[in-house]
Amino acid sequence: MSPNSLITAVLVGVALFGATHMLAWWWLERRNGASTGTRKPRLFDVALGFVANFFDTLGVGSFATTTAAYRLRRYVADEDIPGTLNVGHALPTIAQALIFIAAVIVDPVTLIGMIAAAVIGALVGAQVVSGLPRRAVQLGMGMALLVAALLFLLTIFGLVPGGGEAIALSGPRLWIGLAGNFVLGALMSLGIGLYGPCLILVSLLGMSPIAAFPIMMGSCAFLMPAGSLRFVARRRYDARAAIGLAIGGIPAVLLAAYVVKSLPLDWLRWLVVVVVVYAAAGLLRSAATNKGGDSPLKGTVP
Repeated sequence: MSPNSLITAVLVGVALFGATHMLAWWWLERRNGASTGTRKPRLFDVALGFVANFFDTLGVGSFATTTAAYRLRRYVADEDIPGTLNVGHALPTIAQALIFIAAVIVDPVTLIGMIAAAVIGALVGAQVVSGLPRRAVQLGMGMALLVAALLFLLTIFGLVPGGGEAIALSGPRLWIGLAGNFVLGALMSLGIGLYGPCLILVSLLGMSPIAAFPIMMGSCAFLMPAGSLRFVARRRYDARAAIGLAIGGIPAVLLAAYVVKSLPLDWLRWLVVVVVVYAAAGLLRSAATNKGGDSPLKGTVP
């Protein structure tokens, strides 16, 4: 099969995966018997989905900013935030993948291999995280957000590797890339976004940083739907918040991808660092005071 045919197959796979995800999500919600009122998104959820996914398409990432917003507004229970992120941002990420896989040239073997590694990692991670108690989720997410803040700081100060010009990986570098993306896929289930770490991973391996976009977005387009359905099945997410993120996110992706070509993002990254560190501190503080979090719990944020 030619490289163009492989890329076309990936695009078709992303589109079919997206359609399957929507149908499975709808079916699981009906099976769970949730009322219409509990699924109706708030204006805040839609607006947050638009803003987070607009900048997500530019490479800033949506997980940290969305988590910070929910922590500040206390709209979603702490233990439900990972599932809400994975479910709500799945469809906008699929739109991103379709755009960037078609627009950016990457070796098909490298692209498909990295995507597959991330999906397997996400399935393993979601299986574990979706059954964790509240305190464990708070601790995991708090540490993950601190890592995200550090990655933002590295970008601001120009300490992120510049990368090379390669569009493919081979030999030991390919195996390192596969192992790295497996770990990043698993960490998605803890609420840490894959974009920043994947950009650094790809650059360290000598690839062009632009090659990270179809890899990281293609990875998330497959792993987020695959992992998110486990959260839906176990009711470990906020349905109306996730629906709002999806509704607001898809038009934002289209706007960012086709209208906005470049923006000075350093000021935004500084703001994100401050908010993310605040949210991480809140999660870790809650985990330190939550002594009764030894069993899976559903409820409101204390």
